[in-house]
Amino acid sequence: MTDLQDLTEATEATETTETTERPPAAAPARTGRLPAPLALVRPGQWPKNLAVVPLPLLGAGWHPDTGLRVLLATAAFVLASSLVYVLNDIADVERDKRHPVKRRRPLASGRMSMGSAVITAVVLAALLAPALAVLGTGTTAVVLLYLAVNGAYSFKLKHLPLLDVFVVATGFVLRLIGGYQAAHRPVEVWLVLTVLVVCLVLILGKRRHELGVSGTGHRPALVGYSAHFLDLVLVLCSALTMIGYLMYLRTESGFGDLALLTVPCALFALFRYLQVVVVDGGGGEPVRTLLRDRTMLANSSVWGALLLLPTLL
Repeated sequence: MTDLQDLTEATEATETTETTERPPAAAPARTGRLPAPLALVRPGQWPKNLAVVPLPLLGAGWHPDTGLRVLLATAAFVLASSLVYVLNDIADVERDKRHPVKRRRPLASGRMSMGSAVITAVVLAALLAPALAVLGTGTTAVVLLYLAVNGAYSFKLKHLPLLDVFVVATGFVLRLIGGYQAAHRPVEVWLVLTVLVVCLVLILGKRRHELGVSGTGHRPALVGYSAHFLDLVLVLCSALTMIGYLMYLRTESGFGDLALLTVPCALFALFRYLQVVVVDGGGGEPVRTLLRDRTMLANSSVWGALLLLPTLL
């Protein structure tokens, strides 16, 4: 969702037989793609903020000033989430060294010193401060709450089964509420529920993948899960996602009745993700699945076109 550092940590399909005891030298090198300071803040995770924070603008008329405020709120959450990723890596450096993929992170691999990571965190906090000063008190309070919740997650809550996934999903809900505050719009309850449960679907799918790939050695919270249990809650959360989305379209969105044509797209997206997790054994990188899976992309294109249809008629 931290937040969502947990939604998309890299896990390659070719490593499904590796264990946490395999020595670091056995992993193929991937450390040269990004400079260490940039890799530390995980730019690959930034699309999560771009996707969630502006959601309050869906189906609503808005002034350019509103768009600028939401854009600034998005930038604030990018900085805040990057800061959380740095804190998470500082807290988990020793455990990451024993993980088949996470050992390639800048701190765990030795590409970056602990002191440099601390300096990076200070720089991110310094950049975040003026953004919060410009935003209203409502958005600032939500960003600070996001930092507090995810800071607690990085150092303690991530080790508690069930609570770990709910804290991650809560990070996305706070992003959404921050967007409402920036847009000066009332919170749409059904959209909040939909975001919460769809994030739970993505996070639970990631947990299922981790359980099969690296066991409980790297993530202690996995001792509280089994594949069967995760399958059950995935089905439950998928059903709640569809209920929330339907209620949002019927009672809160400004898209009109034609937007109900997008319901099959939402259902197909859920089916496809569950197929990736359960049938293909994937799900370790939800963002990669959402942004690079061709089936997902084609479905999203149709979905977007159908949402725009009422404005064209």
